[in-house]
Amino acid sequence: MSQFLSKCDTSAIGDATAALINGGLVAFPTETVYGLGADACNEMAVARIYSVKGRPADHPLIVHVASMEGLGDWAHDVPGYAISLARDFWPGPMTLIVKRSGLAGDFVTGGQNTVGVRVPNHPVALGLLEAFELAGGKGVAAPSANRFGNVSPTTARAVTDELGDFLEDGDLILDGGPCDVGVESTIIDCTGDAPKILRPGAITEEMIKGSTGLDVLVANGVAIRVSGSLESHYSPLAKVVLDQSPLAGQGFIAMADIASGAGVIRLAAPSTHDEFARILYSALRAADEQGLNTVVVAQPAGNGIAIAIRDRLQRASRGH
Repeated sequence: MSQFLSKCDTSAIGDATAALINGGLVAFPTETVYGLGADACNEMAVARIYSVKGRPADHPLIVHVASMEGLGDWAHDVPGYAISLARDFWPGPMTLIVKRSGLAGDFVTGGQNTVGVRVPNHPVALGLLEAFELAGGKGVAAPSANRFGNVSPTTARAVTDELGDFLEDGDLILDGGPCDVGVESTIIDCTGDAPKILRPGAITEEMIKGSTGLDVLVANGVAIRVSGSLESHYSPLAKVVLDQSPLAGQGFIAMADIASGAGVIRLAAPSTHDEFARILYSALRAADEQGLNTVVVAQPAGNGIAIAIRDRLQRASRGH
């Protein structure tokens, strides 16, 4: 499987750009999680993303671009508050759902009249996107680089473990180290009069209101299909149980000030909510690597990124 893995340097970015131009797949790091990318204008290449992931064909992808100027290629009738959000938080862990332009094909949008666009904040991702655009590309469609419904990868090794058996000659995995944020981007619906959070993330309700001056809606039953919105998602093989006392032999993830009982296998003890988000998926993967049947997680309280952590844990607890 390691034949796909490439340490990031100038030649690797060149190889990855060529792979995208030639219809191949490239897994690359972002600040949130690793993505599995293809030329967003190449229907056959995008179809391979769905095949490799085992992803439902009506589940839309997010288009990654090198700068906010790329939004104009993929969207039309963009409201002023969306421009404000892009100026304030791009590059960054935020996806904007906007009315799609003619460039956005049904094979990217899941047949919807909207498209998700993001500028990631990672030097490897930005280097790849800039090189791809210089080579004539318009954007890279990329969901998380894992099998559908599984825990998102935050390291290149996790991508290799997940997808190595499904990739082909000409595909690449760029190793840019562990991801800084660790949970997927905030998804904001920008098709109405006010921003609506469809998936929580590191860009919080308070930050969105501060940028736009508008009251922020939070989706209750998502009308627009977006990544990571299914009731069960982000699930390891182990059963995830929330807010219970762990028993001997069970895995445990909790803030550092919460003690483990005798015989409990401590998978992570973060000291901050940001650290909790950053290590969550690797801790869930560690449970599977150790063959654990159950992982107990004490959910962090409060607002900010803790809301996103609880969202992912609640979906993980429902299994596949």
